[in-house]
Amino acid sequence: MLHKPNLKCGLLGEHLTHSYSPQIHRELADYSYGLFEMPENEVAGFLASDRFDAINVTIPYKKTVLPYLSEISDEAKRIGSVNTITRLKNGGLRGDNTDYFGFSYMLDKSGIDVAGKKVLILGSGGAQETARTVCRDRSATVIVISRRGENNYDNLDKHRDASVIINTTPVGMYPHNGTAPLDLARFPHLTGVLDMIYNPEKTKLLLDAERLGIPHLSGLPMLVAQAKLAAEIFASEKIEDHEIDRIVKKITLEMNNIVLIGMAGCGKSTVGAALTNLTGRELVDTDAMVTEKTGRTPAAIIKEDGESAFRRIETECVAEAGKMSGKIIATGGGVPTIPENTDLLRQNGKIIFLRRAIEELDSSGRPLSLAAGAAALYRKRLPLYEALADLTVDNDDTPDTVAQKILNQLQ
Repeated sequence: MLHKPNLKCGLLGEHLTHSYSPQIHRELADYSYGLFEMPENEVAGFLASDRFDAINVTIPYKKTVLPYLSEISDEAKRIGSVNTITRLKNGGLRGDNTDYFGFSYMLDKSGIDVAGKKVLILGSGGAQETARTVCRDRSATVIVISRRGENNYDNLDKHRDASVIINTTPVGMYPHNGTAPLDLARFPHLTGVLDMIYNPEKTKLLLDAERLGIPHLSGLPMLVAQAKLAAEIFASEKIEDHEIDRIVKKITLEMNNIVLIGMAGCGKSTVGAALTNLTGRELVDTDAMVTEKTGRTPAAIIKEDGESAFRRIETECVAEAGKMSGKIIATGGGVPTIPENTDLLRQNGKIIFLRRAIEELDSSGRPLSLAAGAAALYRKRLPLYEALADLTVDNDDTPDTVAQKILNQLQ
């Protein structure tokens, strides 16, 4: 870690509440790192102020800042946008672009080869220009897809032969999870999909790529890599590249939800509470969310309105919980029976199947288990639990021991 406690650093952007940058920079150095969130008409005044020594710049201001800089690096000039600003000794501001390094690192990490390939880049902002420059430097044929350009979303069929798709738009980014800029099934020759979005960890675009068996990667490695280079520029000191992987793993573990699935009565809420005690993470119970939303328990809704009505409300609550980061989520036993819930939970979570012997399940107050019989219901749901889970952990010990077992396996 770099030791520069007197530096005032931060991130300039329009909407920054859910940025991971402060966590990343805390791993890189001990300088202060604030979030400078503001509308465009305040950017000029901020840049002229003494509120910072060095800053990163994110969407939509990577081009907005250009007229206020007295010096711009050759890399930033070539790309046409700036994401790192430092203060010069004469009081002026210098702009750099560390996204080139960040995206190059992301591309290498993904194992996706763009040389000689047709690459579609979605978007028209500064991030697109970075991806385009890197891909052209690697001998790719680059087609930029924008809403109103020559190549747009209405004539995608003429690019069905594309090998790689790179999303640089905010489509699918928190809080607008669950949307994708295009349908990957329209491109039968894809060998790779990259999405610069990092929250959620798996956008719909990446989940679609996963289902189709296409190599893919989110934008978190790029975010950490460009931050590493920015920190070096801020502090005028070198940081080893292996720090990137360490921070990516740490941030991923911290920001992923731990999602518990399993039969009703298998102990998800109890083990979830134990996980909360061990980690300090908030416990989110989807059954409790249903009750808070409707004023009725799941059992009452099923009894009065039927299971289908309950499942619709439950999915709304699962969608809300799945957008969260760094939580413990205890789900209802039937959540995996609704296909829509799969992506909602996987977008930001590691899913744990909490397995318990049938004879030890508590079915009291659980109308579906009582009506169908726990054994029959378990046989029906077991393949769904196994297909959805990243890990299976037996709930055969004390809640604290089982919770610790889950954490050990995740780490």
